[in-house]
Amino acid sequence: MAEKQTTVAVTGVGALIGQGIARSLHPGGRARIVGVDRRITPFSRTFCDAVEQKPAVDETSPAYLDFWRELVEQHGVELILPGLSVDMDFFNGNRAAFRDMGVKIALNSETLISLCADKYDFQAAYGAAGFPVIPSARPESWEAALSGLGPAPLLLKPRRGEGSAGIVRLSDAEDFAYWTRRNGDNWLIQTIVGADADEYTVGIYGLGDGAYVGPIIMRRRLTRSGHTGEAEVLDHPVIAELTGRIAHRFQPVGPTNLQFRIEGDTPYLLEINPRFSSSCSLRAAFGFVEAEMCIDHLIEGRMPDQPVIRHGFAHRYNEDFIGEHS
Repeated sequence: MAEKQTTVAVTGVGALIGQGIARSLHPGGRARIVGVDRRITPFSRTFCDAVEQKPAVDETSPAYLDFWRELVEQHGVELILPGLSVDMDFFNGNRAAFRDMGVKIALNSETLISLCADKYDFQAAYGAAGFPVIPSARPESWEAALSGLGPAPLLLKPRRGEGSAGIVRLSDAEDFAYWTRRNGDNWLIQTIVGADADEYTVGIYGLGDGAYVGPIIMRRRLTRSGHTGEAEVLDHPVIAELTGRIAHRFQPVGPTNLQFRIEGDTPYLLEINPRFSSSCSLRAAFGFVEAEMCIDHLIEGRMPDQPVIRHGFAHRYNEDFIGEHS
C-alpha cells in the first residue's frame, strides 16, 4: 500500500533555505509539496508538485492572509514549513487564524521567537541564566568600548538581523563612528572569541518541554553571504552537553539552530535561530531530516525517531540549471 502523503506548503522556494526544505522531502515520498515564493523560477518548479506565487502585497495586508486562506483550501494544505524569517514572523503573528484553518505550522515557541529577535536582549537573558556569555555592550564611545570589552579588533553586529549579514570588525574610533552611525540603534559590539576555524552550527528538533531530537554538530566555514559554505559533521561532547542545557532552559519547539564558537575549552553561543537554517539541506544529507520530523511530530503526533547521523564533509558550490522551452 502506498504511503499516505501529507500536503506541505514550503515558503521561500526561490531561496536557499526553502529549496533545502523542499528537496529534503523526497519526490514521491511522504509529502506533496506546494512551493510558495514571490518569484517562482523554473528551477524551483523541479522539486515541487505545485507552485503558488505570492501576491505583491505587504505581509500585514488582509489580502495576504486571504491569499493563504485560498491556498490552504485549494491545495488541502495540512502543514506549512516557513523557509524565510519574514514568513516565520507572519505566521507567528497569525497563529490563531491558521489554527482556525486547521493547518499546522512548523513554528518555534512565541517566547523563544520574541527573545531571539534582538541579539542584545538575548545575550542578556542567556547570561542571566548562568551560561558563559560573550562580552557585549552598546558603548557611547570607542574608548568606552575598549574599556569594557578589551583591545581591538572588536565585532559590531546588528541587534536585529539574520546570518552574518552586517557584521563588521572595528579597529579604531573611525570605524566605530562610521558603523554605529550607519546602523542607527540596530547594533551591539562584542569581544571576538575563538577563531573562524572553531565555529560550529548545531541542529536540534525541539519538543517544547526541554526534550529534543539530535543534536547534529557541524564545524563550518561561512561564505561571504553569511551562509555555511563548508561543513564537517563530527562529535563534540562539550558542545552537545551545553546544547542539552540550553534546550532544557529555553525549551525550543521544532527546527532550531544554535551557533557556537570555541575559546579554549569553552563553547560560547553566538545565537539561536528559532527556525529552519541555511544548513538544513546539509543536515538532511547526513541523516538529520527536519522536514520529515515536522511531519512525524505535527501531523502524526509522535516523537520523531532519533536519526543515525553519518559523519563526513560537505562543500557547497554553484551549478548551472539548464532548461528548454517546450
